[in-house]
Amino acid sequence: MSNAITRSTNPVLGKEIFQSKSIPHAKAGTMTIEGTVNKSLIMLGLVVLGAFYTWRLFETAGAPQAGISAIMPWMAVGGIGGFILALVTVFKKSWVHITAPLYALLEGLFLGGISALLNAKYPGIVTQAVALTFGVMLILLLAYKSGAIKVTKKFRSGVIAATGAVALVYFISLIVQMFDPSMTLFKPTLLGIGISLVVVVIAALNLVLDFDFIYQGSQAGAPKMMEWYGAFGLTITLVWLYIEILRLLSLIAGRE
Repeated sequence: MSNAITRSTNPVLGKEIFQSKSIPHAKAGTMTIEGTVNKSLIMLGLVVLGAFYTWRLFETAGAPQAGISAIMPWMAVGGIGGFILALVTVFKKSWVHITAPLYALLEGLFLGGISALLNAKYPGIVTQAVALTFGVMLILLLAYKSGAIKVTKKFRSGVIAATGAVALVYFISLIVQMFDPSMTLFKPTLLGIGISLVVVVIAALNLVLDFDFIYQGSQAGAPKMMEWYGAFGLTITLVWLYIEILRLLSLIAGRE
């Protein structure tokens, strides 16, 4: 089974997860693509539910400053709580059917807040970001299914290296900003927009590897509960892609 499963750059979708002793091989059946899709839809629904709450909280607060004060605690809970639950899910995979939906709900709180803030500054930007996120996902899914994009060893290695480079740059940028908040790569300049566009492309390519990973997992006869884990990993990538597209659109809008 291990030979049939390829590696994904998504930190929660490594090939080792199907071999983990912490995963109970239930008798309820095996992982299927349809089952993973259904659970992915549930996860996305919970993200939207959480996002709707903080979005409405901001909208009904009245003045922008009041809205910011109202959503900031919920954004903190969503961001920190989502991160903690993501780690718990990675290290305690048998809890995925509980932790993954909770992660989606908490992540939604954070996304709703940041979306409301940027939409207040640049009206309509969230609609564009959502449309582009799902448009990119559908195009890449069709390209993968048709064979237009093949997940070869070289392709996979390239995306892995690029994703690692992005993570390293983000880490260094975070450290630098702790000493000088004005030092950021993402400014409304041609260079900043170019860097943001590159990150969007890398995030999008991770979706292709996630599709392939889920397909290989279903072919390998992974346990049924791993449908939740596949949905969890795919949701993480979609959230990342949405945030990066939102950033790119805000940089472009900032130049106008």
